Amino acid sequence: MTQSYTLSLAHINDTHSNFEPCRVQFSLNIGQHKLDVTSHSGGYARIGHHITKARHTAAQTNTPFIFLHGGDSFQGTLYFSHFKGKANAHLLNLLAPDAMVIGNHDIDEGNARLAEFAKQIDFPLLAGNMDLSQEDLNKPGCLRGLPNILDYDHEQKRAKYLLKPFHDKTLAIVGITLDQMKEIARPDPDTHFVDAIATTARTVEHLKNQGIKHIIVLSHLGLDQDKRLAAEVDGISLIVGGHTHTLQGDFRALGLSNLPYGEVINNTPIVHAGKYAEVVGLAEITFDADGKVLNLKGGNYFMLDQHFILSANTAVDNQDYQAVRQQLNQHPNIFWDDADADIDGVIRDIYKPAIAEMENKVLALVPKNLVHTRLPSKALPHGSEIAPWVSRSMFQEAKLVDPRVNFALHNAGGVRQSVAQGQLTLADVMGQLLPFELPLVKYEIQGQFLYQALESAINAATNNSVRGTGAGSFPYTYGLRYYYDGRRPLGERLFRLEMMQQDSQSLWYPVEPESLYVGVSTSYTAAGKEGYHPLLQARWQESMESLTLPQAFIRFLNRSPNLSDLLSQHVHYTSHSQRIG
Repeated sequence: MTQSYTLSLAHINDTHSNFEPCRVQFSLNIGQHKLDVTSHSGGYARIGHHITKARHTAAQTNTPFIFLHGGDSFQGTLYFSHFKGKANAHLLNLLAPDAMVIGNHDIDEGNARLAEFAKQIDFPLLAGNMDLSQEDLNKPGCLRGLPNILDYDHEQKRAKYLLKPFHDKTLAIVGITLDQMKEIARPDPDTHFVDAIATTARTVEHLKNQGIKHIIVLSHLGLDQDKRLAAEVDGISLIVGGHTHTLQGDFRALGLSNLPYGEVINNTPIVHAGKYAEVVGLAEITFDADGKVLNLKGGNYFMLDQHFILSANTAVDNQDYQAVRQQLNQHPNIFWDDADADIDGVIRDIYKPAIAEMENKVLALVPKNLVHTRLPSKALPHGSEIAPWVSRSMFQEAKLVDPRVNFALHNAGGVRQSVAQGQLTLADVMGQLLPFELPLVKYEIQGQFLYQALESAINAATNNSVRGTGAGSFPYTYGLRYYYDGRRPLGERLFRLEMMQQDSQSLWYPVEPESLYVGVSTSYTAAGKEGYHPLLQARWQESMESLTLPQAFIRFLNRSPNLSDLLSQHVHYTSHSQRIG
């Protein structure tokens, strides 16, 4: 008879400082009616309740229990914008994960912010392919040498790892993060990221040679890269992932996705738990003596408010409400709003008061929903409806500081969500729309490099003949109007580029390759991230330290709290996948 080893697992990822429950929307069919349900799910107090419950259940049966965070605790809400990681550390300590892997947004503000966080937490921070061997030990905010950071072992060419007792065996946890980190985040220049798959392969081989066969990879690579990792590296028992905000499980009855929880690639199950602390992943996993998973049962669980809002094309009544409640009650992946009172009290009493003040400061009245999409689509052929307003605010506020500014250029990923009709508050802008406090940078550049930067960024966003970095690199502009056709040969796709004349949306002139223009972007974009490397050809760059991205938008709204003007279309895009003729 095969001996088996059972593990109780809890996992979360990409929580992005969502300590309070997040708004969620479902679509349910009740009889012939389609009903839309709006509720709130998750948050740290509700997650805390279920983690405690899972720990207790595991203890009663002497089952080893581990709780893992798949990275990206930082950014996302006012709780991070205001408290800069202090609240994240405090509340994660209360949840008490066994380990967290470093995500790209956790190093968005450089090494010093992450180092400050690492010093405040009570658990290990894993990044087994982050090479700190060249980091300057004398600089403030150094990560190198911090005792709870398990980074890359430069001499052994493998990841440092966490070991846990596991029945009569040993369980290893290896943390692996994106090796494209310099492209999509802001680590210090002396911090390097080694190939994720090669590092994992060497580490797994080393562990096997030590007789350790139960190996969990805690990954912040995204689902596709996790599948590739599992396919290319034999002997990984389980991958617990993050980065792509993937909700695994059959949620078709709620109008959501249907992706297998614990999808198996090359004998390795992969689990992800959505985003924004909306769900908690809970699983019971049985391994054999060689570390192979024999059985995995569990899933992701929403933790919903007791009360919810119903809407439909026709009138809804109490009978509809009760029918929806019954259907939600019967769904196997729904918990209700049981919460940890201590965590709830810490959020309410220590952190919430400062946030509530910002939530009450109204900056503008938005006349209609302004949808944010990273890429243009059939429904929105010119792309995002809010990103152009952000670009306009960058342009106008920078031009007040320096009248030479001709244009603004911003990446889609720097704008985080749509803006709903109604009041737009300071909290909405700082916490959700523009949570990254990036300084603006002005620069002087030849027209030829603007052609190159725009085409390169679009190619990266759409994977158009390149290994892209994600749709977040798609460019939005103000004062600079471009025409891109992805069906054309590489280097000829951006076939028309025009500059606006003196903030007049009706007067445009061609951008000349040899002429010089002054632009403004965030420090992230100006650093050449995500396909924007031609911007590094600028003749000069100057940081506008006193003007950050959210500050520019807030000042712009303070001068003119009106988002009802018709902006001229600056983005003219034809997809490479569109048929010709």
